[in-house]
Amino acid sequence: MKYSIRYRFTLIFIGLMTLVLLAVLAVNTWYLEPFYVNQKVKVMERTYDLIDAAVLEQMSRGGSIVDLLETAMEAQRRSDAAMEWGKTKGQKDQASEWRENEETEENKAMSILQKIRGLGESNNVAIVMIDSNTGKAFLSSARESEWLALKVQRYVLGQNKNGTETVAEHENYTIEKTYDPRNNNYNLESWGFFSDNSTMFIVSIPLASIRDSVQLSNLFLTYVGITVLMIGSVLMYVTTRKITSPIMTLSALSEKMSNLDFDAKYEGEAKDEVGVLGRSMNTLSDKLKETIGELKTANNELQRDIEEKIRVDEARKDFIANVSHELKTPIALIQGYAEGLTEGMAEDENSRNYYCEVIMDEANKMNTMVKQLLNLTALEFGNDVPVIERFDITSLIQGILSSAGILLQQKEAKVIFKEKEPVWVWADEFKIEEVITNYLNNAMNHLTGTKQIEINLEQVAGEVKVSVFNTGEHIPEKDMDNLWTKFYKVDKARTRAYGGSGIGLSIVKAIMDSHNKACGVENVEGGVKFWFTLDSSM
Repeated sequence: MKYSIRYRFTLIFIGLMTLVLLAVLAVNTWYLEPFYVNQKVKVMERTYDLIDAAVLEQMSRGGSIVDLLETAMEAQRRSDAAMEWGKTKGQKDQASEWRENEETEENKAMSILQKIRGLGESNNVAIVMIDSNTGKAFLSSARESEWLALKVQRYVLGQNKNGTETVAEHENYTIEKTYDPRNNNYNLESWGFFSDNSTMFIVSIPLASIRDSVQLSNLFLTYVGITVLMIGSVLMYVTTRKITSPIMTLSALSEKMSNLDFDAKYEGEAKDEVGVLGRSMNTLSDKLKETIGELKTANNELQRDIEEKIRVDEARKDFIANVSHELKTPIALIQGYAEGLTEGMAEDENSRNYYCEVIMDEANKMNTMVKQLLNLTALEFGNDVPVIERFDITSLIQGILSSAGILLQQKEAKVIFKEKEPVWVWADEFKIEEVITNYLNNAMNHLTGTKQIEINLEQVAGEVKVSVFNTGEHIPEKDMDNLWTKFYKVDKARTRAYGGSGIGLSIVKAIMDSHNKACGVENVEGGVKFWFTLDSSM
């Protein structure tokens, strides 16, 4: 595989190692020398501070630092001679004896001399100091000391300043980068006066060595880097097999899962990321198996929903057909009687009044049906939200019976409502009045036998059950569930006789659904009982 993970890992490793190598070479080439120069500048500043402190101390005693260092050099020569003589004769080390004595002027001078020489040896520094009053000079080493002594004198006089670059300036001295034409190299030099304003000095550090070191370092890094890069690339390509092998196993597992083979499992026991991924894929396989089963169940439910939608569409078609049928008869009657009036068929006043009454009656039926449909639609679509309030349903029923008194007398109906005490419920009083009115009208239109209507209130478990019973024929069991369907009529001929549209019970159902309460119908002894429930407490 040309673009396998092993191949890409190896390329990434080569790229990163190459970038690191190039970055190190670039830093060495461009920043190592400035860093080196900066460090040497700090060495020069420390050297100046060290010697200047000794100069000031010597000046306070009325002496010269150069004289002090000459004394130290003479003491060093005597110490070396005494040490050599002591070793030759097998006698006591004179240098040790000298160091054991109480601190003297020579001892202090020796200490300063050793510090200056230590700086020179550890940092490859050449130091020259000249007493401008006496002309005496101190040379830290014989290396180019005379040349430096001459050079500092010319610097003080402002001569031979060509090709110099100032690195740092202080009150009494300057640090410069200078070119030495004798050996075609650059030096870092610090020159000026100490705080006694009479001792000149120059400190010189060659910079050629750092440039050689940079070139050698870059060459060495290049060789080492290429070697490490080659060996590391081979090792990377070989060792990545341990990583890619389980990944290939997981790839094969995922392919089986994509083919819905959920019995394939990862069997590795690794604790690393690959092991976690493998176990996660096992879990995923189980979840997918379970989910696909659920999807099949959901698909079956969806199929049922589609069938239900088809049924609803058929119901809508039936609804349209029912509306058309319900309107067809009154429209035909209105049209027929209106044509009769137009053609003069009703010549006498009684006939004309009869024709007009028929037209008005049929128009009222259509108007009632349209209002009921609008009311039902508003309820079903949630546009007519009930306003819940607390009211006395006993008083409401008494008011409805009082308003329907004339109709009840015309129907020769005997109404029984024994409740006298207030019964408080929570509901929309206006809509519950419509429910009771629909139940009462339905009872009056289906009265037979003793023509008795009985209204009862029953309080059970925080609810009030309102029931309206009427004597009459039982409703066929096959029609029970369809009573709440729009335009459904058990006896279409009889319904037509009293002007029913088959919408009243649908409105009752919609009102009770909007209250989240139940309603129903039962065949009981002697007749039929319609009921609904309401909350008696919140």
